[in-house]
Amino acid sequence: MAKIKVAIIGASGYTGVELMRILAGHPEVELTAVTSRQYVGQPVAELFPSLRDVVELKFMDNQVAEIASLADLVFTALPHKAAIEVVAELHRAGKKVVDLSADYRFSEQKLYEKWYQPHTAPELLAEAVYGLPELFRDQIPSARVVGNPGCYPTSVILPLAPILSLGLVDPEATIVIDAKSGTSGAGRSLNLGSLYCEVNENFKPYKVANHRHQPEMMEQLGRASGVVPKLLFVPHLLPINRGILSSIYLPLSRDVTAAEIEGALAGAYADETFVRLLPSGSLPTLNAVRGSNYCDIGYVLAPEQRSLILFSAIDNLVKGAAGAAIQNMNLMLGLPEEMGLLTVALVP
Repeated sequence: MAKIKVAIIGASGYTGVELMRILAGHPEVELTAVTSRQYVGQPVAELFPSLRDVVELKFMDNQVAEIASLADLVFTALPHKAAIEVVAELHRAGKKVVDLSADYRFSEQKLYEKWYQPHTAPELLAEAVYGLPELFRDQIPSARVVGNPGCYPTSVILPLAPILSLGLVDPEATIVIDAKSGTSGAGRSLNLGSLYCEVNENFKPYKVANHRHQPEMMEQLGRASGVVPKLLFVPHLLPINRGILSSIYLPLSRDVTAAEIEGALAGAYADETFVRLLPSGSLPTLNAVRGSNYCDIGYVLAPEQRSLILFSAIDNLVKGAAGAAIQNMNLMLGLPEEMGLLTVALVP
C-alpha cells in the first residue's frame, strides 16, 4: 500500500529538522519535499549530518504550487506573517496543512492582529482548528488547516485547563506563570541573545508580561475551560538546548484537597498517551521528556496559603512543536494518533 506523501515548507530550522527526524521513522508517510530559500539545492544531510542516509532529499525553493503537487499534507514551519499566504495557497490547492507559525492559532482576528499584524486570510483563520489534541481532538480529523500550538502555551494550557474548568481558581486573582525554556525556542537564525557566550552560564527573564504567547494561552484556556483567566506570564531563557519547565501559581477560591486536584487532572488525562500525571510527591524534570512527545504534570498543594502550584515539563521541539504537529497529522489522516511518536526520552 502506497504511503501518504507529506512535505515541509521551511525545513531548515530546528522545528524543520525535528519534523524530518520523526517523520523518517513514521511507517505510513513518505517525506517527498522539503524547502529552504537559503539552502536551495543543498542536500539535507549536508546541513544536518544527523540525517545522513535517513533523509536523502535536497532543499527546494518555496514554490507552493510545486510543493502542493508533491504532497497530500504539508507542514508549514515558517515565521509568522510569512505563513499566512502560503497556507492560504495550499488550502486553495486542496491540501491539508499543519501550520507551526502563530498565523492560524487564534480564533479571534482582532486578538491576532493586536499582537502580530493584519491577517490577510481572515476567512481561513475562522476555519482553522487549534491543534491541541488532548483538548480539541474532535475537531482535528475533519480540519483542513490546523494551527499548531505554541510551545509555552502547550506547557501551560494542559495542566491549567482542568483546574479552571472546576472553578477552583479565584476568578479575581492573577495566575502567575514562571516558565523556563531552552535556547532552541529562539530559532536557528542568528540572534545576539542566543549566542553561546550570551547564554552559557547565564539565566535571564525576557519579554516579561509582554510575550505573544500570553494572549494565545488566555484565548485557548477560555475555550477549553469556559474561564478566561488573568495571567502574568514570565518567561526565562535557560542555558540548555531544549525543554520547557513551567511553574504555575494559582490562588484558590476555597479550600481544596489533593484528591480533588488529582481527580481533576485524571479526569482530563488518565487515558491520554502523551500526558503523564506524576504520583503525589513527584515533580517533572526536563531530562524525563527530552526528545519525547510527553508532557509530564505534577503539583504541590499549599493549603495554608490556599494555593496550588502546577508544574509541567515538555520538550519544546517535540510536544511543543514537531511532535504535536505529527500528532495532528495522524488525526487528520485517520492514522493512530500515537503513530511514530512513542520514542522515550533521551537519558542522560
